[in-house]
Amino acid sequence: MMGNYKLADTEEKFADLIWDNAPINSGELVRLSEDVMKWKKSTTYTVLKRLCDKGLFQNEEAMVSAVLTRDEFFARQSRRYVEDAFGGSLPKFITSFIGGKKLSGKQAEELVRLINEHKEGR
Repeated sequence: MMGNYKLADTEEKFADLIWDNAPINSGELVRLSEDVMKWKKSTTYTVLKRLCDKGLFQNEEAMVSAVLTRDEFFARQSRRYVEDAFGGSLPKFITSFIGGKKLSGKQAEELVRLINEHKEGR
């Protein structure tokens, strides 16, 4: 699951449509996709299958539901990116992200709070 953590723009827009309406009957999803995305039924089912294969959604007995919430998906996407691009090093990612800019006092305090909340042994 989540082998490919990137979504094409259209996949992301469609995923948002599902997350905003799930659980949703697949027939209703087809109608909604036609209205919002201007897609045909076959396109809706093709992209839905792709997103189900990626582990985001499931389509059982004509009911589409989320396997991962939007937040869970983006958290996994972010972790995978840090693993791939920075060898899993969060400090390297943060250093790159900040890129020589200064953090505000509030931002620094928030980072310290998050680090303390997620330290091992707590």
